[in-house]
Amino acid sequence: MRLIVAEKPSLARAIADALPVRATRREGYLEAGDTVVSWCLGHLLEQAPPERYDPKYKQWRLDDLPIIPERWQLVPRSQARSQLAVLRKLIKSADSVVHAGDPDREGQLLVQEVLNHLGWRRPTQRLRVQDLNRPAVVKALASLEDNQRYQPLYAAAEARSRADWLYGINLTRAWTLIGRQAGFDGLLSVGRVQTPVLGLVVRRDRDIAAFEPKPFYVLWADLQVAHGSLRAWWQPGENHPLDGSCLDGSCFDGSCFDEQGRLLDPRPAQALAQRLAGAQGHLAKLDQKRKRQAAPLPYSLSSLQIDAARRHGLSAKRVLDVCQTLYERHQLITYPRSDCRYLPAAHHREAAKTLISTCRLDDQLRDWAEQADFSLRSKAWDDAKVGAHHALAPTGRPADMDRLNRDEANLFRLIARNVLAQFYPALETYETQALFDILDERFKAQGREIIEPGWKPLFTTRDDVPALPPLTQGETATVTDAGCEARETRPPEPFTDASLIKAMMNIARYVEDPAVKRTLRESDGLGTEATRASIIETLLTRGYLIRDKKAIKATRTGHALIDSLPPAATRPERTALWEQRLSAIAESQDAPAPFLEALVSDLRALLGQADAGRLNQALKASTQGPAPEAPPRKSTKGGKRGAGARKSSGSRSRRSTSTSSSSTSRPSTGSSSTSSSSKKSQATSSTGDKPTPPRRTRKRTS
Repeated sequence: MRLIVAEKPSLARAIADALPVRATRREGYLEAGDTVVSWCLGHLLEQAPPERYDPKYKQWRLDDLPIIPERWQLVPRSQARSQLAVLRKLIKSADSVVHAGDPDREGQLLVQEVLNHLGWRRPTQRLRVQDLNRPAVVKALASLEDNQRYQPLYAAAEARSRADWLYGINLTRAWTLIGRQAGFDGLLSVGRVQTPVLGLVVRRDRDIAAFEPKPFYVLWADLQVAHGSLRAWWQPGENHPLDGSCLDGSCFDGSCFDEQGRLLDPRPAQALAQRLAGAQGHLAKLDQKRKRQAAPLPYSLSSLQIDAARRHGLSAKRVLDVCQTLYERHQLITYPRSDCRYLPAAHHREAAKTLISTCRLDDQLRDWAEQADFSLRSKAWDDAKVGAHHALAPTGRPADMDRLNRDEANLFRLIARNVLAQFYPALETYETQALFDILDERFKAQGREIIEPGWKPLFTTRDDVPALPPLTQGETATVTDAGCEARETRPPEPFTDASLIKAMMNIARYVEDPAVKRTLRESDGLGTEATRASIIETLLTRGYLIRDKKAIKATRTGHALIDSLPPAATRPERTALWEQRLSAIAESQDAPAPFLEALVSDLRALLGQADAGRLNQALKASTQGPAPEAPPRKSTKGGKRGAGARKSSGSRSRRSTSTSSSSTSRPSTGSSSTSSSSKKSQATSSTGDKPTPPRRTRKRTS
């Protein structure tokens, strides 16, 4: 019997439908002749909780940190035991096994760890499916690979899982315990990705709060030229340096301009505006260029999340959830959790058939498909840039918009549009920059004329830069009006779903070290396509971030946590460089052991900086600033509080503590620990960020 183990039931059904023999539904699997298709339900296994390694770890104690397993263990998830039992029975009867996890690092781990856990040691084949439609699955089944080829990918995923456990369990326990000492009643969760993301938001919020708007001034002149009129803007020249030598000598403080060349004193501009009325000058320099711009590439998940947030106000998590529905239930798009924006060259041959079929039931998409030139070949079709996944694309199944909800229809149209745009000509523009000399001053005008709209009508009909009238070098220009406008510098914008996802993708922009910045420009950023949305949602759920309309802001708890941590734990450099090392492991360029050894060394250094006094100061400081409070969370079973609360000294109940006799306790953190015999410390998820602290023992008052 051949056993195929899929990552999830929807993939198992698609595989069974593609087999030559009709499948029969059984309990936990599908049977088609001598082939059986079963499935996981996401991760069936998880990293064992600390108390599995030693019962003493049920009690959270600073002196037990760091907790570092000698032999790593996995345990079944509570809701996965029945499916794991099905797989155990099937594996015992199997002659061969096919690994059908999703075609990414996590998919490789998810199925293979189950096979290893159940004792399968014989050769395994690998089935990689990126499109759930029957023809694509039939093709994938005909090109099975040796799973051994993907062992480096598994090693990287396993190292990631262990690293997240080490980082999340140890730092969360440490900061939660010192939080108790500082009077904070709740979990202080620390994670290798979530905490730097929180740090990004905290620093942005502080930049906004500290921002002081400054006025500046711009001078414009309306000019009449031979074939029309235009508006030009005054430009500082070499005779206007930043030393206060201004237009009419009226700058007295020695600083007419800021570092960006903006005029800070209105008097020189006002004086010039008065002299400009009726003045004549000439076109001193004319620069005209014809430019071609290719269509935007098809979407990766993150680029789709950015566009969907801007155009439709969807959160990153909502975009991911809708894409999963379009992929699994409706089978309208290919594998969505992709970080690639390119398509395999072989897909180009079938593109016309695929797109005409998928667009025929929607008026807008059908119109675009009918106007497409499928003989064109854009740079999107590039095998060299396609890795484990390719860009999101329609599968060819007709999209009946009446059967989709609004979000599903909107996202499908975006995905189809970006692929259709590859079969439209390039956008061609004629761009003009003109410099006029008037009264020995320089004025600049810019314009753009669309020659060939190409793909642009699929995206927008608005053009931000109007065209200039026909111009000739040296021609006369007469000032018909002039004025000085007062403007004001603006603070940075608060993060939104779109800008935060973009920041996580382009994390090098937020790194100060030039060497690290150069390195990170080539990396995948902070988090992955599959995890960025859940990272944001986790921070929102834990009360470290809140949504304020479209803005995402850090709460007081979020600010205090960032201030209490070592700076290295709150910045993106470490985790982004970790991702680089994990990528190197996945490509057989590095080994897991050195990576984990370096992590443990960093972990010890970070734990040495856990300081209840510093956290106490951070909690006090957070109440003085403009940061919002975390919203109250609904009570869960057992009355567990959500993000926690700072208790006043008059109402704080006593907590049960014990004192360690360990000679290695750190003076900066103390040796007290919080305990409860009625509450177990829970294991982390695959991200290693979600341990639950023991419940405090409260004294009933009358």
